[in-house]
Amino acid sequence: MTSSPSTTSKMSLKLLVDAKSERVLFAEASKDFVDFLFNLHRLPIGTVTKLLTKTNMVGSLGKLYESIENLNYTYLLQQNQDIKDILLKPKTLIPPGFLLLPNYEGNIEDHQEPPKLYMCRNRCQYSVTLVMNTPCLYCRNPMNSAVTYVGKKEMEVKGYGGTEKDGFVKDVVTYMVMDDLVVQPLSTISCIALLNKFNVKDVSSLQEMAVEFGIQEGMELLKASLQCNNALTSVFLKNIKFKKESNMILLH
Repeated sequence: MTSSPSTTSKMSLKLLVDAKSERVLFAEASKDFVDFLFNLHRLPIGTVTKLLTKTNMVGSLGKLYESIENLNYTYLLQQNQDIKDILLKPKTLIPPGFLLLPNYEGNIEDHQEPPKLYMCRNRCQYSVTLVMNTPCLYCRNPMNSAVTYVGKKEMEVKGYGGTEKDGFVKDVVTYMVMDDLVVQPLSTISCIALLNKFNVKDVSSLQEMAVEFGIQEGMELLKASLQCNNALTSVFLKNIKFKKESNMILLH
C-alpha cells in the first residue's frame, strides 16, 4: 500500500486469486484500505444514494431520494432548500478526501470544527438548531442568533482521540480482507485455514494480482458491498478472462 488516501488518489492492493474457481480469496491490505472500508459505515444513507446516483442505488432508496427531490415545498414545514439539504446532503464527520470517494459540496463536514448553533432572539426554552433561520417552535421567529458550542470534539466524546491521519487501525500490521470484506490480521495460519475453508487443493491455480484502487474502484466496491457477498471478485475480476489450461490470467 502506498501513502495515505487523504494525499493520493490511488493505492495498491495485492489479491490472491483462485483461477480455477475464478474468485478472489483475499486481498493483502494495509491500513489505508482497511480505514476506507471501516469509514463506509459512517456514511449516511442519503450520502450513499447521492454517491451511487438514484438510478444505480440498490433497492427502493433511489426512488425515495428522487421523491424528496421532487416534493413541492408547499408540503414541507420549512419551505426552503435547507430542509431538503438535511435529507439529501446529510453532514458527516468524515474529512474530505479520506474516503477515496467524490466530494460533494455540503456533504462532508470536517470534525475539527465545532458545529454552528442558532437560537431565536427570545431564547425560547433555550432551544437551538443547526440550520440558520429555522422557525422557532414556540414564537415562530427565525432562529438566527449564533450561540457558542462548548464541549469535547465529537470524535473524543465517542472515545476516538485521533485525527483524520490516524484512521482506525494500526499501520504496522498487514491485514487480510476476504472477498466478503471480512477483515482480520494476516498470518500464515489464517492463510492455510482459508485454503482449507475453500477446499483449494491445487495451489498451482492460485495467482497473485496487483491492482490499483482509486475513486472509481471505491465507488464500485461501495455498490458491490450492498449487492453481494463477493465484493472483491465483483469489482476486480469483472474484466478478466481466465485461461485455465495454463493457469494464466489475461486482462481484456
